[in-house]
Amino acid sequence: MTETQSSSPPSAACVLDGPTGPYGSRLLYGWLRTGSPADLDEHLDRYGPPPLPRTARRPTAGPLVRAVEEAGLTGRGGAAFPTGRKLRTVAETPGPAVVIANGMESEPVSRKDKILLSLAPHLVLDGASLAAAAVGAEAVHLCLPRTRAGLVRHLAGAVDERRLRGIDRVPIHVHGLPHRYVSSEATSLVRWVNGGDARPASTPPRPFEQGVGGLPTLVDNVETLAHLALIARYGADWFRTAGRPGAPGTTLVTLAGAVRAPGVYETPMGTPIGELVDRAEGPSEEIGALLLGGFFGSWVPAETAMGLSFAKNDLAAVGAGPGAGVIAALPRRACGLAETARVLAYLAAHSARQCGPCTMGLPTVAEDFAAVARGDADTRLLDRLAGRIGLLSGRGACRHPDGASRLAATALRVFADDLRQHIRRGPCAAASRKPVLSVPDPAAADAQGWR
Repeated sequence: MTETQSSSPPSAACVLDGPTGPYGSRLLYGWLRTGSPADLDEHLDRYGPPPLPRTARRPTAGPLVRAVEEAGLTGRGGAAFPTGRKLRTVAETPGPAVVIANGMESEPVSRKDKILLSLAPHLVLDGASLAAAAVGAEAVHLCLPRTRAGLVRHLAGAVDERRLRGIDRVPIHVHGLPHRYVSSEATSLVRWVNGGDARPASTPPRPFEQGVGGLPTLVDNVETLAHLALIARYGADWFRTAGRPGAPGTTLVTLAGAVRAPGVYETPMGTPIGELVDRAEGPSEEIGALLLGGFFGSWVPAETAMGLSFAKNDLAAVGAGPGAGVIAALPRRACGLAETARVLAYLAAHSARQCGPCTMGLPTVAEDFAAVARGDADTRLLDRLAGRIGLLSGRGACRHPDGASRLAATALRVFADDLRQHIRRGPCAAASRKPVLSVPDPAAADAQGWR
């Protein structure tokens, strides 16, 4: 299934090959079968109600927690943390808990969460309800970007319909939050639900220790919860029939840039990147590099990236990661330095502005990188830029400066030939061409506020 880079509804489907089990492409099975989003009746006909435990009292590390651990499900929001470990930690904490379903999708290139919530909302809501039962939660908070007002209404309607049918044991609250880059961070969501700004909070305590209302809080991406809903029905062994032993299951990937059919695809974990590009009908022109993971990700030369498997451990070998499931192909004709400068300006505008690396370090790195892209840099500026990039990582209250540092550092390495030309001869012609990456206007960030 694909969605174009615009915000229009999906209009085409694409089934990817691979051992994806009895429900085809799993998360997108219903869409691929009918060509339309699943309402509650269709969802219940296909899957039945969520298999909630008979008693509301949670046993310590109950069957669902063990099944998710055995399945090897990892988070699909960016960090790829083991989901079973998060469930167990909250479930084994005495007293009530809270669940937050993270559908913020702050990564501008990504469309996977929007597509999933649009086409299979009840699979996500089942996962949230099941996770709440597993950890003893008294409430679920579904956090969505308020810039996607139609999606917020769509999910609120789905929740209301489930409430009338008595499907969920705990209340599910749908919220629209400011759509800023750092507002999808777990502590930002907790802070907002608690009545504060949607900015990261310092840790400890971490959300699983003390989150919403001071209670232990499980924060999971909406795609992760949809996988959890299927594991609860079909088991760990079924889940592992797709993907690889060290990277089980399927995942949603957004392919963007220089491919003929950009959009969202469901694929077994560990699929070679070159195969994913081919399934998007191949390159639309010669590819020079790929941005893996999104704006917090890494640039990797095309000749290296195409042979890599899209899985955490494989990508880590080249200093990259799957992040939010983004693969953006940059054509060889484009200027990677100019593309990166625009992204860094966006990240600088979207920082929380709560600590030194974001208030001072990131803006100066973005300014220096813009000078490099314009051809206004010399070796002294490059030395200064390299030093500033090194000072960003690991010094912030959240991971925002870390991601920007990684992006900038990999750009200087991968686009080294362009860098030399910009210093010696001025900017290349490609620097003034139409950008490839879709980067929102940085000036629009403050218009949303933080609350």
